[in-house]
Amino acid sequence: MSKFKILSGSFIEVRKKAHCSIAKLTAGLGLSAMLLTSGCATQNIQAYQSTTPTLDMHEFFSGQIDGWGMFQGRNGEVKKRFYVDIDAIHEGDDVIVLNEKFSWVDGTKSQRIWRLTEQADGSWKGVAGDVIGEATGQVVGNTLHWNYLLELPVEDKTYKVTFDDWMYLIDEDVMLNRSVMKKFGVELGSVTLSMHRKPADTK
Repeated sequence: MSKFKILSGSFIEVRKKAHCSIAKLTAGLGLSAMLLTSGCATQNIQAYQSTTPTLDMHEFFSGQIDGWGMFQGRNGEVKKRFYVDIDAIHEGDDVIVLNEKFSWVDGTKSQRIWRLTEQADGSWKGVAGDVIGEATGQVVGNTLHWNYLLELPVEDKTYKVTFDDWMYLIDEDVMLNRSVMKKFGVELGSVTLSMHRKPADTK
């Protein structure tokens, strides 16, 4: 047998083993992804049907609101902290405009303007400059649940990430918010925010 045939046979065998290893690795990654997905199922908003105080979006999001928050990586480490000044105004009976001005602990500032519209069935839709398409929201009991796709700038790049956003009314003037960010179903981190309505005489 020629050296060429021997080398060709060895090469084919190596390729077969490599393909087999890649197939096993792909199957393993697929299984891991399935396990991660099944272990991270979102909560059911209907579980908050009887919780109080009942959230009235028009009532809470009215006037001036202070917010203090932090961004944590998926390992729980606090990466950023911020303060947000929210000016909430109403346009007619169905539209709420939130002008959010962020001050980050590193001295940088940013702004997002939300336009929230109540639908005939009581659900909500929202648009903002860095939100792709529309955010969809539902209110049940004291809870508001939002889903949306956001353009997130990181250094010189922009990533499209999904937000699973939950807000809980604690009392008439305090709301707690926790958002989980994901890319391709994998959690990147979370944002925790505490919002406090300013007293009427300071609005």
